[in-house]
Amino acid sequence: MPDSFGKRQRRDVKAKKAVAREERRLARNQRREDRAAGLIEPGSPLGEAHETGVEVLPDSVFDEDA
Repeated sequence: MPDSFGKRQRRDVKAKKAVAREERRLARNQRREDRAAGLIEPGSPLGEAHETGVEVLPDSVFDEDA
């Protein structure tokens, strides 16, 4: 009896996710090697909040007494 469409679809999705996981793993290992070799700076590749365009509010905004 042939597979139903749902089984094939689930199998295809699982295969795509496995490929994506493997690509992320390889990229992560490459970044680790590059950091160890000094090719890229250690730390998050996203940078600081002001560099990403996110506004950082001062702590006084969150004070309940003010």
